[in-house]
Amino acid sequence: MTRFHVSLVSPESLLFSGQVDQVDLPGIEGDLGVLAGHAPIVVMLRPGIVTAVAGNISERFVIFGGIAEFSQEKLTILADSASSVDGFDLAGLKSQIDEMQENIAKQSVGNELDRAIAKLDHFKAIHTALVQATAF
Repeated sequence: MTRFHVSLVSPESLLFSGQVDQVDLPGIEGDLGVLAGHAPIVVMLRPGIVTAVAGNISERFVIFGGIAEFSQEKLTILADSASSVDGFDLAGLKSQIDEMQENIAKQSVGNELDRAIAKLDHFKAIHTALVQATAF
């Protein structure tokens, strides 16, 4: 399989840089996979898990939004905030989810409430995926 270069950058650091076979991204309009030869694309990212696959090795990262650009066989992911799944604070995420649920209960109906619910859903999906991954 043809490989391409990917860089995952957060404001704090360069989390990953290397040649991969595939990268799975949490796009705001749905999840998508990028392979070598993919058409040039710019994608807004939602909170979720980025998976970089090279052969039999898979590396996963939790991101909290950002943007990804693929062109000329290079994928650049600029995350608002990101962390390796291995070093991720699952208890801290659970605490954030609990706080978000309390705040949602206090909000009035409107666009702001809709955005808060969508964000909560994304955080819950991350939590569920990480809990299931550690169960195996």
